[in-house]
Amino acid sequence: MKIALDPTPFHHDFGLLDLPRVVADLGFDHLQLTPHRDFIPFFNHPRADDDLVAKFRKACADAGVGIASVLPVLRWSGPDEDAREAAVRNWKRVVQITVDLGVNVINTEFSGRPERAEESERAFFRSMEELVPIFEREGIDVRIDPHPDDFVEDGMEALRIIRGVNSPNIGMVFVACHAFHMGGSMADIIAAAGEKLRLVHVADTMDHHRSHGLRYITNPPGNPVRVHQHLKIGDGDIDWDEFFSALAGIGFYDRDDTVMVSSVFAEDEAAQDVSRYQLATMTDYVTKYR
Repeated sequence: MKIALDPTPFHHDFGLLDLPRVVADLGFDHLQLTPHRDFIPFFNHPRADDDLVAKFRKACADAGVGIASVLPVLRWSGPDEDAREAAVRNWKRVVQITVDLGVNVINTEFSGRPERAEESERAFFRSMEELVPIFEREGIDVRIDPHPDDFVEDGMEALRIIRGVNSPNIGMVFVACHAFHMGGSMADIIAAAGEKLRLVHVADTMDHHRSHGLRYITNPPGNPVRVHQHLKIGDGDIDWDEFFSALAGIGFYDRDDTVMVSSVFAEDEAAQDVSRYQLATMTDYVTKYR
């Protein structure tokens, strides 16, 4: 298992090519390459040319930091057909960049719409018909997160859809701080996913269901909003013993294809201390349950 840092909290204070050094200075051996305005932005075509890709790969090598995964967020399940077709084109460039970086893992989201779930699922499978042969040809392992406000949020249903793609190159992401939107228990979802679960994000969140649904109040009442946080371990309601023991139960820590990512976004003003705390705390939990 690789332990990686999501460097998003540092995007505003450091240049793209400085991020590998920042990650190394914080004690991590790997980073997750998340959307960045100079490389692969949210929803749009990558901004990186071959020269920048080579420079970023060299910056990682010089810092002694590996790239555990590349994370694009593109509307490949969008019910708007023009947007979906554009996302597929963008995905093809993302795959080429990933290969040129020497990486074989991409993690992403379903990126559809919950109010148009049936149309989004049809769009998803249209995209997969075109992209899965490319993933398989290039040896890219794609792992998908059922994100809050997506056409599939339930963890078990996400696993069914991933299974329905019928490709060994498609797996699942479990984001701990999305757990209260997934239905069921973390342990049950993780156990059901088994070897299809190949990447996890570690961040805490409050349980928005508590206090009879009044922990968070939005106005006007009945807004179709989703709420969650990316807090450091211990600042929310996630049962971390359940999470880490469930991962041990599927052999997550002893596989060479798995990635654990620290993804705290709520405390940028203390991002360095929080990142070090996350690494130490994740390591302690893994040691406890391994």
